[in-house]
Amino acid sequence: MSMPAPSSSQALLAVNGVTLQYKTPRHLVTATYRVNFSVHQGDRYVILGPSGCGKSTLLKAVGGFMSPVEGEITIRGRKIDAPGPDRMMVFQEFEQLMPWKTVFQNVLFPMKVTKKFAREDTIARANSVIEKVGLTKFKDVYPHMLSGGMKMRVAIARAMALEPDILLMDEPFAALDALTRRSMQQELLSLWDQLRFTVMFVTHSIEEAILVGSRVLVLSPHPGRVRAELDTDRLNYNNIDHVDFGAMSKRIHNLLFGEKPKQPGAKEGATA
Repeated sequence: MSMPAPSSSQALLAVNGVTLQYKTPRHLVTATYRVNFSVHQGDRYVILGPSGCGKSTLLKAVGGFMSPVEGEITIRGRKIDAPGPDRMMVFQEFEQLMPWKTVFQNVLFPMKVTKKFAREDTIARANSVIEKVGLTKFKDVYPHMLSGGMKMRVAIARAMALEPDILLMDEPFAALDALTRRSMQQELLSLWDQLRFTVMFVTHSIEEAILVGSRVLVLSPHPGRVRAELDTDRLNYNNIDHVDFGAMSKRIHNLLFGEKPKQPGAKEGATA
């Protein structure tokens, strides 16, 4: 699945010096501090870090649900200041699927709401994207009759029907048992291999980050600072027992727990 990394000038999404804060009843919490990274077309970009390092907060900011107190986030050169159909969220366990609607109706629904496309085009678009994710035979089936992998395909199809620039996934497999989680990871990679969409994926699992990601951004403990950006595109299920996979896992573990933090906003380049 290896693809050449575009230059920074070709970045689809750019996060520049972003500090994010939110209020609790007693404190003002700094979630991330001067974070920099870029996501390119077709990336499987994973944000990895310990609990409380600002991973999900970063995803919310990219989604336009909160604004940086410092720095800016842009998509295709345009500053993000609100949610939009160019960034679609795929939630944990795909709970956004409406149980009373069929696969076809679920995929059709956001196109009706946003009115992004002409009404006569929406049915054809829904059928097309359902076919792309391999669910044509299940278009009239309800979500409770689908496997977890099928539900994920419906959720992604529904998002892709709106032609977003990027899919945002916040620990979508975190609540699953180990075997189901592995199956879902493989489903996601298989679907990406077919469609080459751009995904930004948050996890706290080192193994999942390496398996799912083509690039992995490693954040320090709270407040989240960039520790490194790692190329993991060549590491997958076919070489999970290889020495390179183990070396990358150890490298990330040391970045998270063994090495002293770099200066705020510092970025370390590394490759597998």
